[in-house]
Amino acid sequence: MPDIIGEYVDRLVTVEMRNRAMNHNIIGGIYEQARAEGGGRPISARAAQALVDAVRPGDRVLIVTGAGYAPEAPNGESDGPPGAAALAHALFWGLRAVPVFVTEPCHAPPVVASSQAAGIMVRDYALCHDRRMGAALAVSPERQEEVAAWAAGLLDAYRPSAIVAIERLGPNEHGVIHYSTGVRPEACIDLAPLFELAARRRILSIGIGDNGNEIGFGRIFPFMKDFHPYGRRCQYEGGVGVPTTVATDIFFPASISNWGAYGLSAMLAFLCGRLDVLHTPAVEREVIRACLDAGGWEMRYCTSRFIVDGTEGESSMAIVQLLRDMVRVNIASPDRGLSHGDLDH
Repeated sequence: MPDIIGEYVDRLVTVEMRNRAMNHNIIGGIYEQARAEGGGRPISARAAQALVDAVRPGDRVLIVTGAGYAPEAPNGESDGPPGAAALAHALFWGLRAVPVFVTEPCHAPPVVASSQAAGIMVRDYALCHDRRMGAALAVSPERQEEVAAWAAGLLDAYRPSAIVAIERLGPNEHGVIHYSTGVRPEACIDLAPLFELAARRRILSIGIGDNGNEIGFGRIFPFMKDFHPYGRRCQYEGGVGVPTTVATDIFFPASISNWGAYGLSAMLAFLCGRLDVLHTPAVEREVIRACLDAGGWEMRYCTSRFIVDGTEGESSMAIVQLLRDMVRVNIASPDRGLSHGDLDH
């Protein structure tokens, strides 16, 4: 049964809605490649089961997000923090885990605002660890040379059972981070060392992304080099392409990274047999609005309009509603109603 619902969860969150001037008509091919590389099962089902198997009550799960930089989007964008908040909600209520958000200082305000709008308050780690009171927050250094030591200390301190990247940019083969159309942002911190160290420590890792430049896409790096419109070029001389080399144990591409996180949360709700593990469309509205108001703007025109990756916020609300209905009807007791005869016949 998980693979049946997972099939349709994956279909829903990979419905592409992109302006034709952007990288478009690509998510279907990316998804099929990622699914085949991962063994053929629906990816949302595989990722959710991996979390259920790895995470026990009280365990910490790192949720790494943050994309978009000054001067265009000094606190990041509206794709990433809402997905991180949704997953934190699912982990907290479904697996009784302690979510720990990991991000750069500039991205922290939208991440905190999104989580608190989802009802997961961001608290001191001692309260989270000792009493499971909400989610914790860990911010990275602002100097790249300090990241490796910080990453080791973070994993030592939190001893996570899993680490999930949602719309977190990763470097290409030259160690350069890009936006999806070959633009190179300034003053960004590369958090890939955290995933490299997690791999060495055999910590389960999941990557969710939508355009080739996010952590996780490294699992299908050779494919992306040839398939992606900016696989081998950038918008500056000498650029070799935007796809990241950073892989995760499981990679889940979606049309919008938030939607991938919602799909994973829906599968956790299904496996837990509890609809409340997945947030509601009404909460989704509050989360997106909180993210935008905290500076996590829509990335196309860098405004606080109710938009995520070019799609109206109501579309994200609709995705959440459809996912909730998928979970609801699949966890309900078998029931034909009154007009379809006896279930035993």
